[in-house]
Amino acid sequence: MGFTEIFVATHDAALKRAGLLDAGSAPAANGGPDGHAVRIEGVSDFEIEQLGDLAGTAVHAGGADYELTMVDVASDSLLAVPPAMVRALADLLSYETEGEGNVLEDVAEQWAAQDDMPFGAAQARTYVEQLARLAAGLDDAERTGLYVWSA
Repeated sequence: MGFTEIFVATHDAALKRAGLLDAGSAPAANGGPDGHAVRIEGVSDFEIEQLGDLAGTAVHAGGADYELTMVDVASDSLLAVPPAMVRALADLLSYETEGEGNVLEDVAEQWAAQDDMPFGAAQARTYVEQLARLAAGLDDAERTGLYVWSA
């Protein structure tokens, strides 16, 4: 299995980035200087949807549509993160519960425990926090969205 990249972009920029990724020429995103992309080895868009479901449940927004959607017929590898999932991920950074511990850590542990996940809870926590920060940093004024490209 290849990798999945989750990134912040405008619609046009997302299509361009997907084209580069499809061609195998985009730079590695993990830990990039702009902080606008996260590359996760060994997962697909399905695991990202699982994370959305877990995040939604954790912030008491379960039952919303967390299914990634096709962006453009020109690229079947580029998907958009629905607004409900963006909100749930962003909420993980600030969601407070009474005596239930750290919600972000709980979600990361649950995600890492899913079948065939290629990493443990510690790495999952890093990924979940990075994705939550991407979601929280979206700017409506700049018309940016959260996109998923999966090999």
